[in-house]
Amino acid sequence: MSDELEGFKIFFPQYRKGKRGMQVFEGTVLEHARKLGIEVGSECGGKGICGQCVVRIGGGEEALNPLTGAEKQFDLGPSERLACQARIVKPGNLRVFVKNVGSYSVLSDTIEREIDIDPFVRVADRRMMLTLPDGERDLGPYEGGIYGLAIDVGTTTLVSQLVDLESGEVVATFAQRNPQAGFGDDVISRIDHTMRNETGLAELQQAVIGGVNGQVEQMRREHDIDPRHICEVVAAGNPTMRDLFFGVEVRTLGVIPFEPTSREPINARAADLGLQINPDANVYGPSLMGSHVGADCLADIITADLYHRERVSVIIDIGTNGEVVIGNRDHMMTASCAAGGAYEGAQVGCGVGAIEGAIANISIQDGTADYTTIGGREPIGVCGSGLIDLLAELLKAGIMTNKARIAEDFRIADGLSFTQEDIYALITAKAGLRLYQDLVIKYYGITLDDVDKIYLAGAFGNYINVESAVTIGLLPPAPEKVVKIGNGSLAGARLMLLSRAARGESEEVARSIEHVKPNEREPDFAYMVAEKMYF
Repeated sequence: MSDELEGFKIFFPQYRKGKRGMQVFEGTVLEHARKLGIEVGSECGGKGICGQCVVRIGGGEEALNPLTGAEKQFDLGPSERLACQARIVKPGNLRVFVKNVGSYSVLSDTIEREIDIDPFVRVADRRMMLTLPDGERDLGPYEGGIYGLAIDVGTTTLVSQLVDLESGEVVATFAQRNPQAGFGDDVISRIDHTMRNETGLAELQQAVIGGVNGQVEQMRREHDIDPRHICEVVAAGNPTMRDLFFGVEVRTLGVIPFEPTSREPINARAADLGLQINPDANVYGPSLMGSHVGADCLADIITADLYHRERVSVIIDIGTNGEVVIGNRDHMMTASCAAGGAYEGAQVGCGVGAIEGAIANISIQDGTADYTTIGGREPIGVCGSGLIDLLAELLKAGIMTNKARIAEDFRIADGLSFTQEDIYALITAKAGLRLYQDLVIKYYGITLDDVDKIYLAGAFGNYINVESAVTIGLLPPAPEKVVKIGNGSLAGARLMLLSRAARGESEEVARSIEHVKPNEREPDFAYMVAEKMYF
C-alpha cells in the first residue's frame, strides 16, 4: 500500500459490512468490494466489457482515475463509474453506492413428495449421531433439536432452507444474490477467474461459504437456532457451482470436452469448508450427470419423481444454465445449454434479477406498457418473467416483427427502454434452449404428442406466463401439459437431506442417465439455432 493512502477509507453505505469502511489500497472499486464480500454484478468478470458493474460515487471522486476508454463506451450517468475500471490512485475517502440493490424474492419449492422421514442423523442415548458409509460420527449432545440445511447454489442466487430433521418441517428459507456474482455473472467467467488467478478458486469458495454463513447467522438471530444443532447439509448446484462450493478444481469445465473432474457425490466436514455450523456435520454434494448437467438438475428429477413414472415426461430448468431432461422409469436422457443469464437480468440493458422493484409482468395496451413490480416498488428494471411477457406483447401488438425487429427503442417506464440489442440477447438464449428441447425429444424416439407432462423448474419457470413463453417459442406449443414445480433444486436437496432412500436413488439415477451433447452431435447445429431465433 502506498504510504500516502494510509488512513483513508472506502465506504459502501448500503451494506452493513460496508458502512464502517475499509482501508483503501491501490486497486479498483470492484477489488475493494470483493475484499469486503459485497456483491457487485460483473458478467465479464471485471474486464470492462459488460458494463454491468455500475456504481455511483457519492463522494471522493478526486481519489479515482479519470474515466477510461472502456467506460466511455457506456452511457453512464452523472457520478457513475464501472467498478472494475474506477481505480483508487490518490488520497481521499470514497463513498460508493452499488446500482440495483434489492432483496431477492424467495422461491421455495411448490410441489411436495410423500416420503418417509429417515435422515442420516438420529438421536441415540441423548447424542446426535451421524451415519456415513465409513461409520458413525458423534456430533455432540442432543439438546432438543436437530436440523439440516438444504441449499440451492445457483449461478445467480443462493437459497438456503433450514429443515427440522425430526419432523421434516421447513423452519426458514433465505435467498440472496450469489456473492460470487462479483467475479462474473456466468459460470464461464468464474471458471476463467480460477484459471487466471492463483487464488481464484479459494476466493470463489470463500465468497459462497461466506454467503451461507451469513444466512446461518440470520437463522440464529431470527429463529433462535444454535448453529451447532445443524448436523448435515445438502448443497445442490450445476457442476461449476457445486465444485466451487466444495473448493474442487473447475478448470476442466472450461475446456473441451467440458467435463467435471468427477461426477461422484461429495462428502465433506463442515469445519473443513469453513461452514459455521456443527464442525463435524456432513456436507453432501449430490452427483453430477455430465458436462454442465449437475446436481441441481438431478434434484429436479428427484422432486418430479421422473424415475418412478410410467409415462414419458420432460423437465425444463431455465436459468443462467438451461437443462432439459426426458424420460421415465425405463430410460432417461439429459442435455444442457448456456442461456448466458439473459433471462435472469444479465446481458439486457434494462434487465435485473428477481429483486424488489423488478418488473415481473407486462402487458401492452395501445402501445403503452402496463406492468407490476415485485414488492410494489418503483420500477428499477425488468426480470426474466417480465422480459418473456415483453417479447410476447411486442410481437402480438405488431411493434416487433416475426424477424425480431423493432423500429425504435420501446419505452417501458421512465429511464427504462428495451432495445434491439436486448432483443438479440434474448432470442439467442431462447433459440438454444428450445432447440435442445426439440432435439432430446427427437433423440428419445418420440414426438411432443407422446409427452405426458412438461415440468418447469426454477424461479424463472415458476413465475413466467406460460402462454407468453409459448408465443415466443421458448416452450413447446403444449401449454396444457406444463406443470410448475418451483425450485426443484431446493426441493430435491431437502428430499436428499430427509431421506436415505431418496439420496441413494439420486446416485443410481446419476449413474444410469444418458447424457447427450446436441452441439457435437448435429453438424448443422449453428444453422439450427439460427432457425429457432425468430418467431
